[in-house]
Amino acid sequence: MDLLKISDHMNRHPVTFTEEMSVEEAVNKLILAEQLGGPVINKDKKVIGFVSEQDCLARMLSGTYHLQQAASVKDVMRTEVLTVKSYHGIVDLAQTMLLAKPKVYPVVDDDGYLQGVISRSDVLRAIDLELHSHYKAVS
Repeated sequence: MDLLKISDHMNRHPVTFTEEMSVEEAVNKLILAEQLGGPVINKDKKVIGFVSEQDCLARMLSGTYHLQQAASVKDVMRTEVLTVKSYHGIVDLAQTMLLAKPKVYPVVDDDGYLQGVISRSDVLRAIDLELHSHYKAVS
């Protein structure tokens, strides 16, 4: 199972956001992509933040309560982002996911450029496929 690499199970075409994007536009992208969150990237495709459904929901509730609607992704994104590399192992990431809260991790190269994302569901699917392949080999 140590041979399972993130690169083999990541989403190479995730929904992404820019700092200038409105929260409403970000919510629409999340809903259409059925993704829990995604990386905020600059014009060079470097990861500079992360925005989640929870971040957007909190802002929308606050905005509704205070009758404010205009907010940008920059206002709600997290700037401390846990990222992983495509050559890291799935099992190592699974162990990290047990300790850290994010459900979606941006996958970046060694210079911080976005390559994709990997979610908790992707990790579960990868481990499940690997276990099933061993069951078939034993049967």
